[in-house]
Amino acid sequence: MRTRTPIGLAAAMALALTAGAASLPVTTAAAPSTPSACFWGHNVDNFAASSDEKTVNLRVGVRDVYQLSLFAPCIDIDWAHHIALRSRGSDWICEGNNVDAEILSPSAIGHQRCLVTSVRKLSPAEIAALPKSERP
Repeated sequence: MRTRTPIGLAAAMALALTAGAASLPVTTAAAPSTPSACFWGHNVDNFAASSDEKTVNLRVGVRDVYQLSLFAPCIDIDWAHHIALRSRGSDWICEGNNVDAEILSPSAIGHQRCLVTSVRKLSPAEIAALPKSERP
């Protein structure tokens, strides 16, 4: 009667595993995603609203323009002389769809709250293509 030793069994298992691993497809690591562009809310210098009242462009610093998409039309925001940008938790606002911010805009019946659904930093080409009335 022949008995198997633990060393012989372990060697057979290792050989089986390496043979199976050779046939597995090789996957490459995904490239790291680019970080989101962010800005401090208190660094906003100017704004311009589109005529559809659902898009607001913010000038941040000298070169940067961020486009905010609103949940619903913010009535008469394209006529407002000033607005307030308020974010909950932090004044740091980043690109994306999970924005916890709102715009406060004056109206005939008091300040209205307009929820921001997404933020996107515009490229220099997109800034140049904006109509003059929508360029902050």
